[in-house]
This record gives sequence, C-alpha cells and structure tokens, in this order.
Amino acid sequence: MDRLTSMSVFAKVADLGSFSAAAKELRMSPTMIGKHIRFLEERLGSQLINRSTRRQSLTELGRGYLDHCRHLLDEAEAGDALVEEAMGAPRGKLRVATSIAFGSYSLAPALVRFMKKYPEVSVDLVLNDKMVDLFEEGLDAAIRVGTLTDSTMMSRSLSPYAGVVCAAPGYLAERGTPAHPSDLVDHECLRYPGWSDGRRWSFLGPDGEVHVEVTSRLTINNAFGIRYAALAGAGIVLMRDELLADDIAAGRLELVLPNYRTQSRARQILWPKNRKMTPKLRALIDFVVETYG
Repeated sequence: MDRLTSMSVFAKVADLGSFSAAAKELRMSPTMIGKHIRFLEERLGSQLINRSTRRQSLTELGRGYLDHCRHLLDEAEAGDALVEEAMGAPRGKLRVATSIAFGSYSLAPALVRFMKKYPEVSVDLVLNDKMVDLFEEGLDAAIRVGTLTDSTMMSRSLSPYAGVVCAAPGYLAERGTPAHPSDLVDHECLRYPGWSDGRRWSFLGPDGEVHVEVTSRLTINNAFGIRYAALAGAGIVLMRDELLADDIAAGRLELVLPNYRTQSRARQILWPKNRKMTPKLRALIDFVVETYG
C-alpha cells in the first residue's frame, strides 16, 4: 500500500472519529479503511487506534503520529501546489460550499462558465443551509452571508444581498396593499429564518428607520420553499432580490412598499487561512469576486 495514502486515511479517521465516517468521506469501503490503518500499525509495530463498537479513539502513540502525518501531508500538498503553480494553469478539484438557494439558482450556472474557462479544474459544489466546517468537510472555500468572525479564515467581500418585500397579486387583491411598514401587522407575513432576525422586519424610508414586529403563521427554513409559498398567495415575503427578480419581472409577484429599503446583508467568500493559495483556488476566488463583487 502507498504509505502517504494510508497516512491520509489515518488522519481522516482521527478527524471524523470512526471508520464508517471516514469511508463515506473518502468514498472507500470500511474494510479498505481498516486495511490502511492495519498497514500503518504493522509497519510501526504498535497500535494507533483503540477500536470500539461505537467510536474509535487514538492511542498515545497515535496522537503523536497524527501530528507527524499531518505535517507530511501538508508538505506533500505544498509540493503539489508548487508544481501546479510552476505549470501555470489551474488544475485539480475544488470543493465549494454555499446555501441551497444561492448555489442552485446562481452559483451553479456561474461555475459552468468557470469550468469552461479552466477546463482542467473540476468542482464539487456542496449545498447546505447550515453552517459547515471547512476543515472537517475538506472544503477549499465557501460563500456565506454575514460578518466573518472566524480567525482561522481569510475572506474577500462580495456585493451585499438586498432584500425586497413582495406578494402574489391574488393575495394583495384579497387583503389590500400595505402603504407603510406598520400596515404589515394586519397581514400574513412569511418568515425565512435565513434572512430576517426573528419576527422583526426593519426598513429605511422617508422618515428614517422603521421596525415592525410582523405576524408569521408560516415559517420555512428554505428559500425556495418560502418563494413557492409566496407565489401560492400565502402572504407577504421579505427575501433577497436575486431570487425573486424573475417573478417580479413576470408579474407573478408584486413589489410592496417600494419607497422603503430593507436591511442589506453582507456576503463574502471564505477560505482557510493556512491553506496554500494554489492557482485553482486563486482562480476561483478571483472569478467569484468578479462575478458577485
């Protein structure tokens, strides 16, 4: 067996805590994972991992050996990056994470253009509305909404998300169209936790800031779900303008309170601070900033 590959498998088992989790992440069978670990243990003449039916834990020797493995793996990756950089063209796989809605309707089509521009780069796009750990998931970068608070990450700012308030024409014909944010208390308002903070909607209008506690009988934790509910006439929605732009242009949704701006949300691309800036990662960052900056 290749010793460097076995070290990589051992490090993944240590990170995830079980053979089965490492097998799923590395797309190997648990049996093959076990063979790599046994190969290292037989080579070293000592046990690296304590096995149990539920979870594996490192032996004292295993903890020391893990640091050694990670150092060698980092050096190997740096060597690959050096060759890649010397050869000039970005190449290899990139793993990128972002939210389900943004990744589906915007980033996925954009990545098609990126891969046409860099034919030797492949992309594994991971869509999840929950915050994922870039190190644990083996991700190269992520596009997130919000302010960076993680000191282990580097970032570049993108254009902020702007929000719009709208509803289906049928709903407005039945319930009336609000003229002021305070009128929203008499309406059904659809809440998307990924955008609004609780039930408080904030606006900036001719008279300054206005904050309204809206009534939300329907809460959906997915942007596509909240969009379809609005299209079905369930109520008034506050959502990022990019997702609803086509519906507004086609008349499926109508803007509400056009004289009031909603609070924008910061957006950025993140990558691990200690990650080697390879040509493929640099190309991705520059492309995302150019596209969404």
